[in-house]
Amino acid sequence: MKFINVTVRVDENVKKQNEQILNELGMNISTAVNIFMRAVARQRRIPFEITLAESDPFFSESNLTRLAQSKKQITEGNIIYKTSQELELDDE
Repeated sequence: MKFINVTVRVDENVKKQNEQILNELGMNISTAVNIFMRAVARQRRIPFEITLAESDPFFSESNLTRLAQSKKQITEGNIIYKTSQELELDDE
């Protein structure tokens, strides 16, 4: 296997943070980049979601859809009232 050098410009603080984390994982930046590039080649896509939304799962599309459904149910009066004890029984 022939290796070549690739030059990448990265913010200095991002590089330092990554070096520290990767060191704890027992690898260096070169190994991490190779893992990433192999995953891209194998999956033919970026191997993780790229989004502008905050990483807070509250703002995920599925949760926002569920919240909209709940709001609609409340507006239409389709509400089921249960005590905490009843909810605990439902989980069993």
